[in-house]
Amino acid sequence: MVKEMTGDELKSMLKSNIHFKSLDGLKEPGLKLTDGQLEPWRAMKLGLFIHWGLYSILGRGEWAMHNEKIPAEEYAKLKEQFNPKYFDAQEWAETARNAGMKYMVLTARHHDGFALWDSPGSYKNYTSMNSPAKLDVVDAYTRACREAGLAVGLYYSPMDWRFPGYFQPRELLDNALLMKKQCHDQVEELVSKYGRIDIVWYDGSWLAHKGTDPDGAWLWDPITLNKMVRKYNPQTVINPRSGWEGDFFCDEGSHPVHGQIVPVPWEKNMCLGSGVSWGYLPGDTVMTLPEVITMLVNVLTRDGNLLLNVGPDPEGRFPQEMVTRLNELGEFTNKYAESIFGTRAGPLQPVDDVFGTVYQDNKIYLHILDPQAFAGIDLEIPGYIEAADVLTGGSVTVEQTEDRQTIKLGKLKPAVDTIVRLEMREAVKPLVFDKYELHRSK
Repeated sequence: MVKEMTGDELKSMLKSNIHFKSLDGLKEPGLKLTDGQLEPWRAMKLGLFIHWGLYSILGRGEWAMHNEKIPAEEYAKLKEQFNPKYFDAQEWAETARNAGMKYMVLTARHHDGFALWDSPGSYKNYTSMNSPAKLDVVDAYTRACREAGLAVGLYYSPMDWRFPGYFQPRELLDNALLMKKQCHDQVEELVSKYGRIDIVWYDGSWLAHKGTDPDGAWLWDPITLNKMVRKYNPQTVINPRSGWEGDFFCDEGSHPVHGQIVPVPWEKNMCLGSGVSWGYLPGDTVMTLPEVITMLVNVLTRDGNLLLNVGPDPEGRFPQEMVTRLNELGEFTNKYAESIFGTRAGPLQPVDDVFGTVYQDNKIYLHILDPQAFAGIDLEIPGYIEAADVLTGGSVTVEQTEDRQTIKLGKLKPAVDTIVRLEMREAVKPLVFDKYELHRSK
């Protein structure tokens, strides 16, 4: 269980290179999901992020309009080129499912303002339905997710570069309020027209590219916005990027994950590619399979979810090398699913670059990244180990006294992640986090 803590308290506890945005979002009694309501999302562990829009046509990143100072009128002409011949939402969902992913998050609308659905609230009808494609991407996507058994997530950016009021919200308040109205209208469309939306993923609530998401709350009114989301689905999981504190925290970017178990629900968001761009980038490099597995292990053993991003090309296809990598990841996650999905981090703190633990019921899984370094570590797990085996191949023996164990690895099959399963005599007790210390529940 987790006690409420302020942003400063959380910063003091992390002792890691994890960087959370919007730590001090607005709070509202009763709006945040309970631990129990959030548990299904935490059990999913792995999801697919998809950045796709007009910027994919340019292939220079989702910030191209702003970074290259392309006038809104000029950029809007890209809408007439939006006619993806190979878009297949079912193929997207199948790729995610093959990778072992349990949820997806699609950029329904990014900072450029182009909406990937039939949106009456869109300023100047700037939508995929009003393009040569005549396509409601969100409708196809949500249906495909459900058919594949995946939880449905939608990304939405309140900000819109087409509005001068975004850059000068107090000076051009009427224009900024028009942008706000678009935001509230469009979010209501997304959560009311397409069935159950499991995850709402905001981004870009800061104003004039300055400050933080909570700094923009005076304009966006995120409490009202998210109460509206709850009206349509009381158990939608919401991230913190609207200015309200949200149900979980986000660590964005490709930097490594080290440090202790994180005492709050959180998600690592990163690109399967180089990280230079979230949107399609021709010829982008792709993470190796060992890099992906290592990141997944480091996130799991610190009690987080991993949301991996892919940017489809202008025709709606995932880059082939990324599909290959996701299929390889699926071979790993499907084979060792019991040590990944539905687990929680603990009962031991991870040792950076060496090992970490997760548990479920009476089983503990050691995810060992460096077997040689692990060999010199004694463990202190409450309870008695009844049996031990190496899921990834090899032998293991256990020497134990009361609350202390020595795990001796024998000959191992080469693996990026050596997974040892320990079967305990009794169920593993969950961790309890206090402000300054970590201890186990009684």
